[in-house]
Amino acid sequence: MTAAEEAVGLSSWPGGEDGVVTLVLWRHGQTTYNVEHRFQGQSDVPLNEVGLRQAAEAAPYLAAMRPSAIHSSDLSRAAATAEALARLTGLPVQLDKDLRERSGGSWEGLTEAEIRERFPVERATWSPPDGEPAQAVADRASAALERIAAGMPAGSTTVVVSHGAALGMALARLLDIPWEPRILGPFENCHWSVVSRRRTRWRLLQHNVGIHPDPYAGGDAGNA
Repeated sequence: MTAAEEAVGLSSWPGGEDGVVTLVLWRHGQTTYNVEHRFQGQSDVPLNEVGLRQAAEAAPYLAAMRPSAIHSSDLSRAAATAEALARLTGLPVQLDKDLRERSGGSWEGLTEAEIRERFPVERATWSPPDGEPAQAVADRASAALERIAAGMPAGSTTVVVSHGAALGMALARLLDIPWEPRILGPFENCHWSVVSRRRTRWRLLQHNVGIHPDPYAGGDAGNA
């Protein structure tokens, strides 16, 4: 057993249980917008050099979970993160626009401070006036995860690469808990959570796991 396999506890991994499917929800690596705490939304911001390195260094830990498929948002920062795992596993990356980040409308590209200054009322509830409602994000992203899980054979593991808000909202929906107030902490860059499903019931096994701390975590605009 490799060091990466030991680190993820492969000997007790739930993928072998009859009737259970496992999803590894992996947030993309760092971008310049993350560093600057800008709202990314569906703007196609690429990984920066740190993000590319994060993906390459985290990929062996995901590969140790022996996934049988990789699904990813079609935005380049997620797809490039997924490709780091694809190179190790030989699996194709299946792109899915329903895994995209929340659209922020006119907030996209603005810093946290700029959003607070220009949209104080909307910022209080984190609701971009011309962006995608939180309910709609939770609907489409959780539906994508349900669809992916439904197509998986029992006992298999699939890695899903997406974005901070989309993953957070989808995970809350699957677990039937509110997204606000935050019960689960945010996804940091290149960190992952693991959920399993038996029949229609979801269970959180790990949350926000990663091999490096993220100094830019915690800000809403930086977590898109």
